[in-house]
Amino acid sequence: MDYVILDLEWNSAYSRSVHRFLNEIIEFGAVKVDGDFNPVGEFSQLIAPRVKKRLSGRVKELTHLTNEAVAEGGDFLTVSRAFTDFVDGATVMTWGTTDIHTLIENYRFYTNDGHIPFLHSYCDLQEYCERAINQYDEGNQIGLGRFAGIIGVEFSEEEQHRAAADAYLSLKCLKKVMNGYPLESCVQKADCEEFYERLLFKNYFITDITSPDIDRKEMTFNCDVCGSPAKRVKKWHIRNRSFCADFYCAKCGRRFTGRVSFKKRYDSVTVNKRVTEKPDNTEKQNNMKSQIKP
Repeated sequence: MDYVILDLEWNSAYSRSVHRFLNEIIEFGAVKVDGDFNPVGEFSQLIAPRVKKRLSGRVKELTHLTNEAVAEGGDFLTVSRAFTDFVDGATVMTWGTTDIHTLIENYRFYTNDGHIPFLHSYCDLQEYCERAINQYDEGNQIGLGRFAGIIGVEFSEEEQHRAAADAYLSLKCLKKVMNGYPLESCVQKADCEEFYERLLFKNYFITDITSPDIDRKEMTFNCDVCGSPAKRVKKWHIRNRSFCADFYCAKCGRRFTGRVSFKKRYDSVTVNKRVTEKPDNTEKQNNMKSQIKP
């Protein structure tokens, strides 16, 4: 099986036609590898921006590209068709899913269809590499340059932030860690509606206590001191996207606040429970009295 490691560069631009900002792709860069992850081909093409002709200062600083250079690039549809031929059914890999979201955004803008024609199977290299070193955390993803530093892959900062260079750096990171986790477990079918629905689903915290997605059994607490079931003594209320209530343990007299949050994902709900100590109001009142002058 062949794989194509893809990286994109883009320029943020406001489109008057759709009345919103668009991450307009200005460069495709990729390396194709065989089943042993040896390079067998390279793709690198600039795209002339249509929405905003001038690059932002930040993009010019990072990529060292000029307005004149990108103006000589091809149009998005021509370059993307050439890239589709280059992929030729291979599994596409990117560092994180941001590039895939950006591709969907650009295809929607140029064709009114967000489906990516060259995407048949897909692997998120960021997730795979983090799992391979046992550091995967969906809420704290590791950038490519930082990950390379963690695993000891040398690279030049001056050469990065160009699409092809970042694709090659992703390949180096992959080859360094690929024995740490089965790669096939992170490869998914991408030419189906479920892939797009899952990818575009925006996780959110459930704050409606009547929601059927809430498991009410998760809203019970045991005492964190003696382990006995605690009794809720106040109504639930929302604080910082968590359900909170006061609890009392009759066995040991412990009072605490139980907090539980429910995060809705595409096909699951993540539950996070924690306990915080309830302030001793008696001690607080005594301290206040001691500060009053006679």
